[in-house]
Amino acid sequence: MLNMVKVVARDLPDLWFQAIYNILKNGGEHKIDSGSFAGATRLEYDYFTGHVLKPGSRPLLPEIPVQYNIPNPVSEDYLNEYVSYIMTPEKKDNEQYTYGERLTGEVNQVEEVIKRYKRFGHRNNQMILQIGQPSDIYLEDPPCWRTCDTRIQDNKLHFFIYYRSWDLYSGLPCNLAGIQLLKEYMASEIGVEDGEMIVESKGLHLYDYCIDLAKIRCVVEGR
Repeated sequence: MLNMVKVVARDLPDLWFQAIYNILKNGGEHKIDSGSFAGATRLEYDYFTGHVLKPGSRPLLPEIPVQYNIPNPVSEDYLNEYVSYIMTPEKKDNEQYTYGERLTGEVNQVEEVIKRYKRFGHRNNQMILQIGQPSDIYLEDPPCWRTCDTRIQDNKLHFFIYYRSWDLYSGLPCNLAGIQLLKEYMASEIGVEDGEMIVESKGLHLYDYCIDLAKIRCVVEGR
């Protein structure tokens, strides 16, 4: 039977810490058959749901106390690069796709969602940002982020995010911080407040090379 884990978090760093701590205690160990790091092992949730109540609280990124003597999982400089990656359509010659191309390229979904909320009102179930597309099945490394659904409720913009596969240690904190900045931009343009996040994945995982770092941060010994 699949083990479904749900975490309710105060903010994004709290979500990261709770997810790390829980996977060290309860994650299943699996060998990677294909894809990134094929042949290695990782700890993985069967299915993970995180409900972040105040994702806009600063700092957006986890900050590891200096006494642990390990680096933060994501730097502010890298986050700035990632924000540009998801909010602009530029794509390099060696890239098969970018999230920004999917979101703001030929069909600018971000601006269209903003426009439609302003024009037609807040209560509808049509305003979803689609990253995945059918032809992705042929890609060697298809997009991990697949959808970002939206809802305006109580005059706040909420995001519902799904990742097919998700690196927990450094991927999740950077991804969600960048998506949070996108959400804040959209809320401001629509004229509503920033809201909550619900995130889901059937492949949230911790690579074996990150396990020792995660144990140091969470003060966890063995498994």
